[in-house]
Amino acid sequence: MDLQIDDFYRDAAAGLLLLYQAFPRKVTLYVEDLIGLEEPDEFGLPSKRHQSCLGALLWLADEGYLRFESIIQHQAIDQTVLTEKAFLRLSSSVPEAVTSNESLPPSVRRVHSSLAHQLRQALRDGHSEQLAQLTRQLLGSTPTANTERARATGDIA
Repeated sequence: MDLQIDDFYRDAAAGLLLLYQAFPRKVTLYVEDLIGLEEPDEFGLPSKRHQSCLGALLWLADEGYLRFESIIQHQAIDQTVLTEKAFLRLSSSVPEAVTSNESLPPSVRRVHSSLAHQLRQALRDGHSEQLAQLTRQLLGSTPTANTERARATGDIA
């Protein structure tokens, strides 16, 4: 089993959610805030888990989900903010999550159906499979308007 992939999903989701909560401010994103305190190895180097979390954050930057100005001694990334792509994906609705509870105000239904809210719930409740699915959805490509139109008219499956 690829446990490091589950850790990646958790780290990516947690990092992006911290940035989403601070959006549009730039913040310092500390690895310790995402995974807790990890003791360095006998040579004083960050643990593999710590390195993996930092690597996940840097990968997110390379893939265009966040921007940052510098790395602070393998401990944090400084002046970090979501990109438009990440913000729009986290704000988007998860179709399966749209609640039909009409007693809730529309703004609450919108928030509850957002990918950010669904990710936060999965992290809080420890649902690793749901977290993996939602993170893959976040990192997946968003269909273009033409693809959506073609799907709606039955031109593609």
